Amino acid sequence: MYLNTELKMNGKNAFRRNYWPCVGATLVVSLLTGGGTSVASNASDVSSLATNTFSGSTSATDYIMSIPTGLAGMAVSILGVVAILAVLFSLFVSNVMEVGGNRFFIQNRDSAPTVGTIFDGFKSGNYLNIVKTMFLKDLYTFLWTLLLIIPGIVKSFEYLMVPYILAENPGMDSREAFALSKQMMDGEKANAFMLGLSFIGWDILTIITCGIAGVFYVYPYVYATYAELYAYNKEKAFQQGWIH
Repeated sequence: MYLNTELKMNGKNAFRRNYWPCVGATLVVSLLTGGGTSVASNASDVSSLATNTFSGSTSATDYIMSIPTGLAGMAVSILGVVAILAVLFSLFVSNVMEVGGNRFFIQNRDSAPTVGTIFDGFKSGNYLNIVKTMFLKDLYTFLWTLLLIIPGIVKSFEYLMVPYILAENPGMDSREAFALSKQMMDGEKANAFMLGLSFIGWDILTIITCGIAGVFYVYPYVYATYAELYAYNKEKAFQQGWIH
């Protein structure tokens, strides 16, 4: 608990020291990393609308069955295309932007990076390596979650440092990045879990203010705090000889 308090205090100070660039970077990253998810959500909303708009004695199933075959096939095709585009956007844009956002906040700990730093993943010369490693991270987490929910959660924390490692080492081999993240999170998963829980109050404030508090304070604060967690874990890995 003391460690998390210190991490949050350091993150808050780093964020406040470079306030507007942090807000700008967070806003752009949030919009682009949420892009794929938003598209998928819109597809889900369309599906929900098709099954829930009609009231009275007509059930959702009866309504769907009443759609002409041609129109139903077209709707399924459109939703399929939207889903594919969402996955591709997440793979080739959102994940790379996540790494870029982490790079910004890592640098923000002891300097004043510009908002443009968030796009470094696209011009580092290691774009495809970032895409591949982040894809594997998502895939492994998904497969573990299919096995059982708890192992999926555990693995998500084990892989937590991968985007930060790539932020500083975009050319690092995927296997090495996963191994290093695993070492960094060894004994730290419960602490990281509690760190996430400590922001619940801020999440509620964000909802109450319709996202305004999130944009101008909460999200940059969270990003900066997790950059502090990475710095702490990186120092621990250095002391244990995993990095030099």
